[in-house]
Amino acid sequence: MAKSLSVAMQMDPLGAVDINADSSFRIMEEAQTRGHSLFYYTPDQLSWEEGRVMARGQAVTLRREIGNHFDAGPMERRDLGAFDVVWLRQDPPFDMGYITTTHLLDFIHPETLVVNDPTWVRNYPEKLLVLQFPDLTPPTLIARDLETLKAFRAAHGDVILKPLYGNGGAGVFRLKPGDSNLASLHELFGGINREPLIMQKFLPAVSAGDKRIILVDGEPVGAINRVPAEGETRSNMHVGGRPEKVELTERDREICAAIGPTLREKGQIFVGIDVIGDWLTEINVTSPTGIQELERFDETNITAKIWDAIERRRGN
Repeated sequence: MAKSLSVAMQMDPLGAVDINADSSFRIMEEAQTRGHSLFYYTPDQLSWEEGRVMARGQAVTLRREIGNHFDAGPMERRDLGAFDVVWLRQDPPFDMGYITTTHLLDFIHPETLVVNDPTWVRNYPEKLLVLQFPDLTPPTLIARDLETLKAFRAAHGDVILKPLYGNGGAGVFRLKPGDSNLASLHELFGGINREPLIMQKFLPAVSAGDKRIILVDGEPVGAINRVPAEGETRSNMHVGGRPEKVELTERDREICAAIGPTLREKGQIFVGIDVIGDWLTEINVTSPTGIQELERFDETNITAKIWDAIERRRGN
């Protein structure tokens, strides 16, 4: 029998999660089932103090009861280096606040196993890691210069424009041929930050769905299809995308086989990739979702596979 692990969860407020959809809740639930102890804190409570990485948070126990889904102990400051596992699970934006948490967690990893490995979470933002696999991706541009964006659009006609470090479908625009809003959108994004934008050739196959494939330690364990709402280009469930049961295709397995070794080598234990038609569009390592929907569709315990991988890495 595997030994009990002490587990800390760095995540957004636990009280606000949807217990029937949230992947972090499901990860914690499986840990509790296995007898692991749980400590929860929000990223703003992380600190570096005289050589130790500390967090102010609470021990918690969970139950699957809507509106009453956890009990929490008193607030206390704990040394994260004393835990067996720390989960990096807050949602993006992938800004300097987020990046700073990865630098602090680097100090305790790998003696304390941080999931996913914070160095490579920092170095592998969702929309940039895919650039290592150009044969798997649609035509893609990373740029801030308006003339460069215009030239790419002229070459490909129908394109998607979105912020490089966005999430949940926020700020995603489709620019069809003849749409005159590119300069205005460039100006809008330029007033928000100094980051480049990402432009990709539009894939008409998105109307049939954007597939979320979950990989555990580099191996695919299943997928869900996210179908855009009527009149929407975006398929994210945050903006009304409908999850459907779907099987992995031969092309999906080819994509996973190409990227899996890199994910495994770099300690990316829980990853969600996005595939539209035959093309890889994102590799999500920061706070992937989709576990609960996949478990319901496939009637299998995906979270158990995640914890099996963690326990193997911990030598349990």
